[in-house]
Amino acid sequence: MLDSVKISRRQSEIRQALSGMVGKEAPSEEETRQMDELDREYRSNETRYRAALVAEDEERRDAGAELETRSDREWSELMGQFEMRQVALALDEGRALDGQTAEIVNELRSAGGYRGIPVPWQALELRAGETIASGTPDPIQTRPIIDRLFPNSVAAQMGAQMVTIDHGEIEWPVVTQGATVAWQTSETGNVGAPQAFQAVDKALAPDHTLGVQMRLTRKSLKQSGAALEDAVRRDMNSAIGAEMDRVVFLGSGADGEPLGVIPGASTYGITETAVDAAASYAAFRAAAVRFMLANAATGTGAVNLLLRPEIFDSMDDLIDGLAISEWDRLVAKMGRTVLTTNGLAAPAGDPAASTGLLTTNAGGVPPVFVGKWGAVDLIRDPYTDAQSGGLRITALATMDVTVARGSQLEILTGLQ
Repeated sequence: MLDSVKISRRQSEIRQALSGMVGKEAPSEEETRQMDELDREYRSNETRYRAALVAEDEERRDAGAELETRSDREWSELMGQFEMRQVALALDEGRALDGQTAEIVNELRSAGGYRGIPVPWQALELRAGETIASGTPDPIQTRPIIDRLFPNSVAAQMGAQMVTIDHGEIEWPVVTQGATVAWQTSETGNVGAPQAFQAVDKALAPDHTLGVQMRLTRKSLKQSGAALEDAVRRDMNSAIGAEMDRVVFLGSGADGEPLGVIPGASTYGITETAVDAAASYAAFRAAAVRFMLANAATGTGAVNLLLRPEIFDSMDDLIDGLAISEWDRLVAKMGRTVLTTNGLAAPAGDPAASTGLLTTNAGGVPPVFVGKWGAVDLIRDPYTDAQSGGLRITALATMDVTVARGSQLEILTGLQ
């Protein structure tokens, strides 16, 4: 029982005892002494009661914060115990799932239909404690609920946000027209005509499904569990991550692919500026200034750059008479500069020219949204490798890409 409740009850008992004594016209000496003692105790309890309330209020706040984050932590801890090894053996041998893995699979099945075994996106994250090539394993750490599946991907570094969707579609209303500001031109004049509040919906739809095929030999299935666990997770993580990075920026919008940022520049309302000259710090600085003039960024440090490695190679020669290069000036002023061979097309033409992308996070709104639906559906092919005793599986992942505000991105073309 809380101390404040105990003190409150005691105060009630004291008031009840005093009420019986004060009604007497001639209390005895003993009753007078009892009234003095009860009065002192009552005043002392008032001080204790206030102190107890202060202490318990802090405990309640701490407990409230604990309750707010407990469900996320418990789900994260549960995901940390999901075993890809059990899924592979269930598909290969029909072995029953058990423990936390079975609990997670049953939970995912209840939320949506899957032909195979559903695998949560969080299970594909590389776990603490894995040794990829060499090194000392670290203990497994408790992780929060993941809203970015591939935190080291190019898309994530450029500010794209991963959005988990159970089913259906999700959209963001983006304001295109709103409040007007105008001064009263005369004493009796109006302050200006209002305009209708308008918004455009930017939707993510489950129209694009990526298939990842894996082949596990009989030998790999009979190896130690931890080796198979790590190999399957790393392989699926890298395959999905690489393709996701490509379609976010280069997706054609045809043949099942989502519409990427660069091919969909006109659709998303992204400005394309032709440089048609050697890549220089001045060209990127001018683009950053355009962001600031449009109130999409407060400084060059809020602007991220996505470039090809060939641009780095052409800009890293020292400037005549100086001990720095154009590249040094660029990375010193811009927020983050990311080099990729997967997210941007190779240089072409004569002279060879490339494309660059600039993004900024305006008002906490990411420049790009990447939606992922449900879980990864892992389906077994029991026939293709039956003669060798192997296992061939297909992982189906439904994803989509959209841009909330085109003003948060700019494409530079003709970077020689």
